Amino acid sequence: MSNPHRTLAVLTFPVLLSLLLEPLTGIVDTFFVARLGALELAALGISTAVLSSVIWVFNFVGIGAQTEVARCDGAGDAAGASEAALLAMTVGAGLGLALAIGFWPAAPAALHWMGAEGGLLAEAVVYLQIRLLGAAPLLVTLAGFGALRGVQDMRTPFWIALGSSALNAVLDPLLIFGAGPVPALGVAGAAIASTAAHWLAAGAVVWAVRSRFGVAHRIPWRRAPQLLVVGRDLVARTALLLLFQLLATRKAAAIGVSAIAAHHAVRQLWTLSAFVLDAYAAAGQTLVGYFLGADEPAQARRVAGVACGWGAVTGVVIGGLMWAGEDAVALAFVPAEARAEFHLAWLALLLAQPLNALSFVTDGLHWGSADYAYLRNAMIVATATGLAGLYLVDPAVPGALFGVWLVTGAWITVRAGFGMARIWPGIGASPFRRAGPAGREGPAAAS
Repeated sequence: MSNPHRTLAVLTFPVLLSLLLEPLTGIVDTFFVARLGALELAALGISTAVLSSVIWVFNFVGIGAQTEVARCDGAGDAAGASEAALLAMTVGAGLGLALAIGFWPAAPAALHWMGAEGGLLAEAVVYLQIRLLGAAPLLVTLAGFGALRGVQDMRTPFWIALGSSALNAVLDPLLIFGAGPVPALGVAGAAIASTAAHWLAAGAVVWAVRSRFGVAHRIPWRRAPQLLVVGRDLVARTALLLLFQLLATRKAAAIGVSAIAAHHAVRQLWTLSAFVLDAYAAAGQTLVGYFLGADEPAQARRVAGVACGWGAVTGVVIGGLMWAGEDAVALAFVPAEARAEFHLAWLALLLAQPLNALSFVTDGLHWGSADYAYLRNAMIVATATGLAGLYLVDPAVPGALFGVWLVTGAWITVRAGFGMARIWPGIGASPFRRAGPAGREGPAAAS
């Protein structure tokens, strides 16, 4: 890798575009639903928080596929890459179907536990149950995107995500507000639009993966235990991550309807910034997996340095843009009665962006090195810290939502610290400890 900055940029840019499109689906929903009122936006916020919690627990199908395919690619094992892709997509489809069937009857209880009652509960249940119909295609898409990125095909996922997001953007106003013979469906219309977009994306990704990897004659179930081991650690890590986000949303709901509406708007924009930063993580994951598969750990550590540098700079830039764009964001996405809570929460988030960048980028690097157990353990410490902080936030105190987002900043800081320490100096059994400057390996390189 003679020019690591150029290589990372070439891989990152199309990933950035495709990842940006994913949270934009949620932002488009937020933009239109906000026109219905604070109650409808609060329903969207609570139901999407629950949906994220149950869907993203299974994102290991994409992470595992990307790392395994990248390692097979680095080792020159085309058959192994094809098998890894097929297995991940099959497991994703099965998990998504089981999730839709199993969680459908539990949706009302889960939303009630989150603090939704009365009209808020009714709107949230409708949205969540419709979105569950898109669980299987969403997990298939995640697995397929991981497989394609594992062979450094970053453009195909972008085009698929673009088509899916465009469909959602067209259907949202039509189904939410109605037009001609189409009735106004409100929050349910937003759910139908998103679910239709997920099915479109899944069909496209199945075609793309078959074109790239060929058609396997049978599903390689012998590799399933390996994927399930990855899943064990990543499910635990992701569950802890989402538990913190879920309880932060629950705390916001305890503050009041205007607070949950403001919290949802901040959370959607935080998700957008996270996906920007995840572009570096995805590119770094592929390159680290490739070089470790090719037995070149020195190059893997070089990738880590470049990715973290670019990520930190981008985090500073995002924070500056958030500062400059606060009024425009509030006007577009926050009902008037929720803007007081929004201001301080937004400030807390923008100050945390540089560390937020390092937490996301180092996650990708450790995914690439298959260091899943370490990420699980780091998340245990971060989430314990975050939950203790949330417990101390009194929802009856003015500015309580600001406290929720200060605690979120502390949670981010712990994650970033553990992520960096595993690479520099390389605490514990770090896969990066043998990787020094290009061409040098051994104990000296880890110092």
